[in-house]
Amino acid sequence: MKFETLLDEVDGFGPFQILILILLCTPRIVLPCHFLLNIFIAAVPPHRCDISTLDGGGLLQNLSLEQRLTVSLPVQDNGIPKSCEVFAEPQFQLLSNSSSGAHLPTVHCRSGWVYDNSTFTSTLATEWDLVCDRKSLSKTTATIFFAGVMAGAIAFGYLCDKYGRKNTLLASYILSIVFGFCSAFANSYILFTVLRFCTGFGLAGISLISVVLSIEWSDVGHRALIGVMGSLAWCVGNMFLAGFAFLVTDWRMLIMTVTCPLGFAVLTWWWIPESARWLLANSRAKEAQTYLNKCATFNKKPLISSKYKWEMLSNMKIKDNQEKNYSFIDLVKTPKMRQLTLLTGIIWYRVATTYYGISLNITGFGLNMYLTHFIYAAIEFPAKLMAYFFLNKIGRRKCQAGTLLLTGTCIFINIFMPKGYLWHVRSVIATLGKGLSEAAFTTVFLYTTEIYPTVVRQNGVGYTSFVGRLGVAVAPLILLLEDVWTLLPQIILSSVAIFSGLVSLLLPETLNVRLPETIDDIEKSRLVCALRVLLVIIVFGFFYLVTHFVKKKKKNLK
Repeated sequence: MKFETLLDEVDGFGPFQILILILLCTPRIVLPCHFLLNIFIAAVPPHRCDISTLDGGGLLQNLSLEQRLTVSLPVQDNGIPKSCEVFAEPQFQLLSNSSSGAHLPTVHCRSGWVYDNSTFTSTLATEWDLVCDRKSLSKTTATIFFAGVMAGAIAFGYLCDKYGRKNTLLASYILSIVFGFCSAFANSYILFTVLRFCTGFGLAGISLISVVLSIEWSDVGHRALIGVMGSLAWCVGNMFLAGFAFLVTDWRMLIMTVTCPLGFAVLTWWWIPESARWLLANSRAKEAQTYLNKCATFNKKPLISSKYKWEMLSNMKIKDNQEKNYSFIDLVKTPKMRQLTLLTGIIWYRVATTYYGISLNITGFGLNMYLTHFIYAAIEFPAKLMAYFFLNKIGRRKCQAGTLLLTGTCIFINIFMPKGYLWHVRSVIATLGKGLSEAAFTTVFLYTTEIYPTVVRQNGVGYTSFVGRLGVAVAPLILLLEDVWTLLPQIILSSVAIFSGLVSLLLPETLNVRLPETIDDIEKSRLVCALRVLLVIIVFGFFYLVTHFVKKKKKNLK
């Protein structure tokens, strides 16, 4: 007897499963608050060089602040003082003429910076002067955080299988709380990045275990629904982040604010059940029977003990092939599995890069950052529901390809859309692109679980999650390329989305298809055909055109 048969006896989708979803909502709401926190705590407000220590032979003391700024700071074309330069010597002649002083000698700021605190009381940039030559360090904190998430995904994937879902979940709660609060009190940039790495490490456990635990308690027919319902907590947390950031403008207080809900999550942890599937797989049948009976009672079904003896549970078939231990190596041992692993890795990497590239670049469309972030979060609700509908109507492959191609198209359109009088059109296109990127992320989670054979499905999901987090870590670095060319990050994100959309067409469809059980099932399938070879040629042709366009644009700028 399989576990799914037993789960049907106690109801695999009832009040008990809904309760698990609710109990796991609080920690899942915290996830986007930390994952996208860098948007606000690492924001760089308007700033200029500090001229309070300049003397100018005592003549500056007799001038007003506006006059001192005029003779001390060069200005940009729009009349705003440059952020990183000061005149080598005070230019008093500028008081008597309208010259911009563009050709006068300048030096880098000597005495620090003065920041505009009208939007943020303090950020990482204002705390440790992460501006001008040190500007990249501000966005690097996001990369370091996601490196911690990536390391945590590997560690908690192992710990979760060895020590159980519930105990490991508590450990991730405690790690996230401790390092989250400690990072708010960091007194140096190095210490802060180390603590943020550790915070990401802990949060990775919450991200993985909360999904696994809710899915393992649901029956086959409702797993997609459970996954989508659980992911709605991400949307709620994302909207909360916009409100928290608007109300709490100090970066230290903001970190503590978004970490506090985990304290409530620790209290609710006592009511979260252990995975009965995991208990049976680890020869702990009595404990599994206890939780299954709780599930039956809550769902108003007959108790397990009335039908089965616990000795029968000990022999229950959880896996179809227990005589062999599969590992990550099996993902690349055979030709078709290597192809499948390569394609899913490419898609996950680019889906994650596109989603976080858009999310972390909310000011890239010229809109209010708080309003934009809230709209971006709100659009994820209908995007997830839309994805769930189309997954069952047009299939996984077309849905995955369509959402990615349309995401890339939206970004590409906004590259050429004027920022002036057409700002409302830009807003609609940007919001649509964000929603489509979220739909692509929702799709790829379900698609991955269905496309890998049962014997290596967990390894396949772990591998793709790791690759996806690698893409997340790279996303902030892509945004730094705006210093090379303002449009370059958006061109890269658009190209990445369109490329991954085309690649997804190379995958097999899984709608209404029996899920593969063994690696032989994959090897017997037909993953390659003439049409897909043609698509590969189209992909390379597309990248050639994009590269040619970028080179031509740079040449025109010169």
